[in-house]
Amino acid sequence: MLRILIIGASGFLGQALFKELNPYFDVFGTYFTSQKSYDSNRRYYQWNVESESISPILNAVKPDIILTSFKGAFSAQVEAYQEMISYVVRHHKKLMFISTSNVFDAFTNYPSYEYDKTLSGSIYGRFLIKIENALLRLPNAYYNILRLPMVFGKTSPRLQEILKLYDLNEAIDVFPKVIINATTDKKICQQTHYIINQNLQGVFHLGSSDLIHHKDLIEDICEINAIENPIFRNNYQSNQDRYLALLPKHNKLPENYQISIQDVINTSKIM
Repeated sequence: MLRILIIGASGFLGQALFKELNPYFDVFGTYFTSQKSYDSNRRYYQWNVESESISPILNAVKPDIILTSFKGAFSAQVEAYQEMISYVVRHHKKLMFISTSNVFDAFTNYPSYEYDKTLSGSIYGRFLIKIENALLRLPNAYYNILRLPMVFGKTSPRLQEILKLYDLNEAIDVFPKVIINATTDKKICQQTHYIINQNLQGVFHLGSSDLIHHKDLIEDICEINAIENPIFRNNYQSNQDRYLALLPKHNKLPENYQISIQDVINTSKIM
């Protein structure tokens, strides 16, 4: 049975991945904040990326696959990824890196595909590119890069923020000229499970198959949750439409592992 270590298993996406994979694989995870449910569970290791090496946990768990979904200072993350890359090379294992559309945020005229040149104007995007480039230098069998668009779902931080701002009668930021795609935590988990099962290699774009303007998506999510008369703050970076969307061309998953914008909206309905 494959042994999987989820770095960041206590976060929103990490929790969902642990729940999805645990019945089928030998799954372990790391967490940051002490909680009784984690402290007493031998499958979880407490870890602080900014003050501790990840190597002792790697050596204790001996994972076949390292799946990363954690936060922290970028400099500390870079060191942790260097240790993880050394581990997978030394032991001939695999690192599955969850990246985002931010690696393309300097390109605005069209959607981005798996092997397009990356270029970012943001600090976060440039950090992601640095990790991606380190992985792309490895043999294909040693890594996956899973790029995500905006992630929604019933318990997603994005939806929780919308609800919180509405309750506070504060404005919800929207971008009327930005064309995006999106996904849900549930679909990411299904897709990741499939990629592991099939031992697929390379870069994957795990977004919806269709696109939508950011403001339209947020309006639809508000409507399906019966949020009446929300206050929107329109943000314009240009008078022209700009894309921040990930589409697959080279590594398409089977149709039942794809998702539409309407699926994202429906899955984001709380009641």
